[in-house]
Amino acid sequence: MKKTILLIDGGFLRKQAHIAHRVYDPQFIERYALACHTPDEDLLRILYYDCAAFVGTALLPVSNTPTTFQGSDQWLHDVAALDLFAVRRGTLRFRGYVRKRSHQVGTLTDGDFKPQFQQKGVDMRIGLDIAAYSAEHLVDRIILITNDTDCVPAMKFARISGIQTVLVEVPNRTPHRDLVAHSDYRRLVAWL
Repeated sequence: MKKTILLIDGGFLRKQAHIAHRVYDPQFIERYALACHTPDEDLLRILYYDCAAFVGTALLPVSNTPTTFQGSDQWLHDVAALDLFAVRRGTLRFRGYVRKRSHQVGTLTDGDFKPQFQQKGVDMRIGLDIAAYSAEHLVDRIILITNDTDCVPAMKFARISGIQTVLVEVPNRTPHRDLVAHSDYRRLVAWL
């Protein structure tokens, strides 16, 4: 049996699940995570990396009227309560507004824009956990769900340390070639 951990980039998995018209909730996350390991793997832990919804006030782009963004992080608490799961939180930052349609003519309104947010700290946390588990030889194999090439240096470190890396390929999404090049195995896991 291979001692194994699974690391999930929640932002990536959520986006792909929405494209596939799946309901993205803690139950979906758990079912998909458990489908990612094989019978020869002893799954020690599932590390889930994501951000809570943005909470704060910003000025609308045309009227300069204050608007408040509200969100709940209860779903992250629900994920953390699942068996084997640990949640690693990044932060979500407001980065302004972008136009919804670029070909619009006439006077612009606040409704012609959508807020833009940026996730911060998730890829670094993934890399640090890969490095920590690899340096201490706590596992034999690391399974990774992401398409973020910022993970490549950590994947290289894992392989140099003798840890096998498995890149999960979600349906209808080709993984980045750099991630493929630095993984030992690719594993296609169907939507449930």
